[in-house]
Amino acid sequence: METVWDWVTIICFGGLVVLMLQRSVEERTRDHLMEYLFPALGCAVSNYLGNHYLEPVGQIGAGLVLVLVGVYVFKVLKFPPIGPNKIDGDGH
Repeated sequence: METVWDWVTIICFGGLVVLMLQRSVEERTRDHLMEYLFPALGCAVSNYLGNHYLEPVGQIGAGLVLVLVGVYVFKVLKFPPIGPNKIDGDGH
């Protein structure tokens, strides 16, 4: 835990774990465990880029990967739950 990227990615990964555990105890699950693999790997890649490539390109790349993780969580995992979600169907 030496760099800012260590802290940021651990916080993001911790949020993913909490979301997965919260949803795993629901009566009717809304997503599969495999859907959490991609954002978890994104956190790892972002941490690696941020720690090993200190020039601006690596830092910007690490930030972009974290933004993509956030977009994935918003679009695929539907968090925060705005509008109809996977458990409710598509609303038709």
